[in-house]
Amino acid sequence: MFAKLDSIERKFEELELELSSPEVFNDQERYRKLTKTHSDLGEIVKVYREYRKLEENLRDNREMLHDADADIRDMARAEIEEIEERLPELERELQILLLPKDPLDEKNIILEIRAGTGGEEAGLFAADLFRMYMRYAERNGWRTEMMSASDTGTGGYKEVIASVSGDHVYSRLKFESGIHRVQRVPATESQGRIHTSAVTVAIMPEAEEVEVDIAPEDLRIDVYRSSGPGGQSVNTTDSAIRVTHLPTGLVVTCQDEKSQHKNKAKAIKVLRSRLFQLEQDRVHQEQADARRAQVGTGDRSGRIRTYNFPQSRVTDHRINLTLYRLDEVLQGEMGELVDALVSHYQAEALKQQAEEA
Repeated sequence: MFAKLDSIERKFEELELELSSPEVFNDQERYRKLTKTHSDLGEIVKVYREYRKLEENLRDNREMLHDADADIRDMARAEIEEIEERLPELERELQILLLPKDPLDEKNIILEIRAGTGGEEAGLFAADLFRMYMRYAERNGWRTEMMSASDTGTGGYKEVIASVSGDHVYSRLKFESGIHRVQRVPATESQGRIHTSAVTVAIMPEAEEVEVDIAPEDLRIDVYRSSGPGGQSVNTTDSAIRVTHLPTGLVVTCQDEKSQHKNKAKAIKVLRSRLFQLEQDRVHQEQADARRAQVGTGDRSGRIRTYNFPQSRVTDHRINLTLYRLDEVLQGEMGELVDALVSHYQAEALKQQAEEA
């Protein structure tokens, strides 16, 4: 590990020299790529230098244990204790930083939420989850854009799709894919009985045109008049778009914009991400079959989390984590959940790496 870290530090220093060159600065595309690599390596180098500095301090303090002055010896012992506690933490941090990076981690995402079993209550909870993710995005300074929505007419969603853009969005939200279950007493329930409903969440990395090439002949574009709640908000032109990808049968509809062209662009953006996700799922399944273990990115077919309103409880079933602050989580305070999931899958990756070594 340390030979690799030495190599990374040398590369980092070479990049610093290269970036100071006017020749590189004048080539903005090259400068941007080098700056990105320099920034990525910088995090590892910073921790590695702290680790080496602590090792040096440890050696110095061990020498001071032989000092004639008792106060100096006591001070050295105290510092040695602190350093010996900190070094294993830094070593684990370095191991995590050296794990192979998921190439999708820095991507923006397409978020899809669909009401499942539970009728109207599932639609209402789909809206709750959508607000939760939008607030979490806001807390992180991410940009969001509604792509498509099919509402229930009573404040819920049958389906809602949005894009989320910003720093490391996919890396933070990729473990949200799956079935989210809610347990609560609906407002219409006169007997006070708890109902259980389910909502499906899909997190898809946003795909670039170069990553997913869609042939025009593979698409069927249908134009129709938007439906709406009535009044001024109903479009009077045929601006709604339905895009069907003939080879896969995937269908995307979009009617949020008054412009047919904007709706078509949004629909194709969602379609491209769905096709990209299909390919990612295929590759992951092949890898899973090869080693007879599911890749740790969240099994979309399984229940991953339960939101219990009477107990104000959120439980993530994959990592056996329960939090008793449901209201705060639904207000977008998801950091503790997300951090725990990231740490869990990092630990799984380290374990797998050790088994394969």
